[in-house]
Amino acid sequence: MKTRVNFDWGSWYLLLAAGLWLMSCKKETDVVSPSTDTSAENKVVNDWILENMQEVYYWNTKIPANTDKTLKPGAFFESLLYPYDATLRPDGDRFSWIEESAEDLTAALSGETRTTGMEYNLYLRSAGSNDVIAQVLYVLPGSPAEKAGIKRGDIISKVNGQTLNRSNYASLLFDNTTFSFGLAQVSNQLIIDTDVIKSVTATVFQENPVFLDSVYVRGDKKIGYLVYNQFVPAPNGSNGSEYDNQLDQIFSRFKAQGINELVLDLRYNPGGYTASSANLASLIGKGVDASKVYFREEWNTTLTPLLQKQYGSDFFLQRFMSKSQNIGGNLQRLYVLTTDRTASASELIINGLRPYMPVITIGTTTYGKNVGSITITDDTGKIKWGMQPIVFKSYNSQGQSDYSAGFKPTIDIEEPISLQPLGDVKEVMLNEALYQITGNAGARRGVGEKNPLSSIGSSIQRKAGGSNMFIRSRKLSL
Repeated sequence: MKTRVNFDWGSWYLLLAAGLWLMSCKKETDVVSPSTDTSAENKVVNDWILENMQEVYYWNTKIPANTDKTLKPGAFFESLLYPYDATLRPDGDRFSWIEESAEDLTAALSGETRTTGMEYNLYLRSAGSNDVIAQVLYVLPGSPAEKAGIKRGDIISKVNGQTLNRSNYASLLFDNTTFSFGLAQVSNQLIIDTDVIKSVTATVFQENPVFLDSVYVRGDKKIGYLVYNQFVPAPNGSNGSEYDNQLDQIFSRFKAQGINELVLDLRYNPGGYTASSANLASLIGKGVDASKVYFREEWNTTLTPLLQKQYGSDFFLQRFMSKSQNIGGNLQRLYVLTTDRTASASELIINGLRPYMPVITIGTTTYGKNVGSITITDDTGKIKWGMQPIVFKSYNSQGQSDYSAGFKPTIDIEEPISLQPLGDVKEVMLNEALYQITGNAGARRGVGEKNPLSSIGSSIQRKAGGSNMFIRSRKLSL
């Protein structure tokens, strides 16, 4: 059965924090349920996986010559990968993945999931302890969590009456839909349980990634501040650009108010659609327009000559857009707030703007994702799986792609265990940015408080975003 890959560039094309999604990569097959486990049925799905991987996978020359198609599709997909190893394969794959339901995946990529409406970091409760706490990072407006009165900085130590620990936290936090959250509080850097309980039921909820914007005036400094939590152009089911338009409107206001400094808060942004990344970069960049290169893609040696022949060199380039709302002419630099949850399209903003203006990062080292993957789905509906293999590496206009270990911060500062609201001038990262912009005379510098707890993860890692997106007006058939 010959592989037929149909890249519908008129559909969404996205680069995820965990991968980049291409909607119409398909193969004619019989209908297969994602839960199949017989060898014959597995072989149908695995044939589809292998043939597409051999064509588009960035490391396609590393795919094993002998494969076991009797494996379940998830295990078979994993067996094809060129896995990362810090010593043996530092150039290996950390990001390709597969999902049983492509339909659920596409919804999640647009920010629609079943959720309580909050994101949180996970920490060991104390040194040497197996107990775990979840600290709320932000709560979505209108979500079940907000309606229950949960807010940024709240600490969850129990779920449904059980104390969180290394063994149970994943099932208690991620496998339930109805929650009774037992809260704790910080006292002298210790976590103390309280009697406060918040009851929340998860629901299907659409996240608006444009979380907060503010303006701060300090003397002759007019400072714009934007909290942006995922690069998503529009809600699930929309073919429009509602969220991108919202960003345009914010920057139109920034421009009208004479903003001459900008703080872009990407600390919780795992990535998103490339089109949205390019849109935001085009609103910020100094001296950029549709003639300037934002970033370039490097595909595998199988596809590159075919793409080059059919579409020319411009196929591999993402250029900026000419935006009337661009404020780059008033900016001397850009401040970006970062953590290890800042990934993919967020790092693309940093890397893509570096050739055009100074980019100063404040926070902790970013995640380190300079490659993109595509989600391949069967748009005939016969195969229900969706996979996201890495298919390219990205470079800025100066050929730089040197952040696989993340961007180290220009100014190193971490979030404390006691969190202030986002946008509050006392909030530690924003406070540092204001200090750097205005100096001693213009802002009171907060005291950097170290977080004494050991991090073991974050709910943000489970978001299906790190997605980046292209919209092409033509089809590629190979």
